[in-house]
Amino acid sequence: MKLITLIILSLQIITITPTAYGNRCETINAHKVCIVDLKRSPKRYWNYRVSISIDEEKQPVEIYNCRSQFKIQQDGKIVFFEENSPGKFICRNFKY
Repeated sequence: MKLITLIILSLQIITITPTAYGNRCETINAHKVCIVDLKRSPKRYWNYRVSISIDEEKQPVEIYNCRSQFKIQQDGKIVFFEENSPGKFICRNFKY
């Protein structure tokens, strides 16, 4: 009986397929915005280094500050989040 139970459990474990995690996407102002790559800052846990794609066109990596609601572009320019912006979408999906 124990052997049969062990065999059944082994088969169940083998046949279970892992969940595929795709990019998180959302439609914002008629554009498909997807998070391509995201890294959380270990020191400032409310900061995320994020690469997004807009309509399947990859954008450069920017730093999103979810606490103060702004992003830092690659040239160092600070841009505050607007109501329907990718920044709001990113911060809404991750706890900071």
